[in-house]
Amino acid sequence: MDKKEKEIPRAYVDTAEYMALLERIKKVEEKVEFFQAEVAQQVGKKIGRDIGILYGLVFALILVVIYLLLKSPWG
Repeated sequence: MDKKEKEIPRAYVDTAEYMALLERIKKVEEKVEFFQAEVAQQVGKKIGRDIGILYGLVFALILVVIYLLLKSPWG
């Protein structure tokens, strides 16, 4: 292998072009982060709703048990 085969290829880009590219990448990253945040928020709402339903069912079950215990003739 001679020296030319070992060299890493390089590309030279104008500074203004490079900065414009970085700005476009930054905008895309912001959009991706926003989308991920929206998805996470929706998942959180679904989990919160499910937990709320479970708490409601448990609370209702406890009330029914207390009512049945107080209503029973041996209690």
